Amino acid sequence: MVVVTVAFVIIRLIPGDPVRNALGIMASQDVVDARREALGLNLPLWEQYLRFWQGLLSGNLGDSFSLQMPVTEVIGQRLPATIELAVLSLIVMLAFAIPLGMAAAALTRGGRRRGLELGYTSVSGFIAVIPEFLIGVGLIYVFAVQFQLLPVAGRSGPDSYILPVLALSIGGIAGVSRIVRAEALSVLDQDYIRTARAKRMSSWRLYMRHALPNLLTSSLTIGGLVLGGLIAGTVLVETIFSWPGLGMTIVSSIKDKDFPLAQGIIMVYGFLVLLVTLVVDILLVMLDPRSALKEN
Repeated sequence: MVVVTVAFVIIRLIPGDPVRNALGIMASQDVVDARREALGLNLPLWEQYLRFWQGLLSGNLGDSFSLQMPVTEVIGQRLPATIELAVLSLIVMLAFAIPLGMAAAALTRGGRRRGLELGYTSVSGFIAVIPEFLIGVGLIYVFAVQFQLLPVAGRSGPDSYILPVLALSIGGIAGVSRIVRAEALSVLDQDYIRTARAKRMSSWRLYMRHALPNLLTSSLTIGGLVLGGLIAGTVLVETIFSWPGLGMTIVSSIKDKDFPLAQGIIMVYGFLVLLVTLVVDILLVMLDPRSALKEN
């Protein structure tokens, strides 16, 4: 209910006339007034809110002012592109962040290699705070403008995924690897790891068979939080790369004050974040039933 109310209120705080934006500046005032009345925009705000809830409960999100299509249809067309981008970015992020964090922990464990530790934490900390859109602009300049190796816009083939996925995942790789390193240092100090070392177990087997499985629960938690952030982070990245997903659509809908479309997309984003959190909690309980007891 909070997400629905926030979506309804925020979009209406933006200055501008949605009907005029949809009909254009050449439309007469009579036509604009008639259209506003047909859409119910001449009603008091509280009545518009009640109508919005009535439509929502019946599964009707209304029609887009600018696209002249049902909002559910627009979302159905654009949502797969956003999900693809977020999931691929998460896979790339975890595929690089977990080995990188484990390697950093193994090399700097016990206070060894202070210079490496300082360099790693400094560089990864700096990269982690760079906004995705700045990384995206930098990638476009290097790979699309200077070397012309990759396409800069659209979703036309496998190579069109590379720059958007990198823009979303590079900062996450740096940030998540720092968390994985901290978790790995804690795991490597456990008694069962010392016992395994005492048995002269090979480093590869030690890390892959004993350390990595104990990092899965924390990595899953991190991955769930990151995926929620990635879904939200697609807004600017999709706009930069003209990616035909919900992110680019919500930017244009807010600009046009397309109330139904913007409200629908905001609710979808909120639902996806809640869904990811729920799925992660369920998987954590399946992997480690003790986590549910700890929370209680």
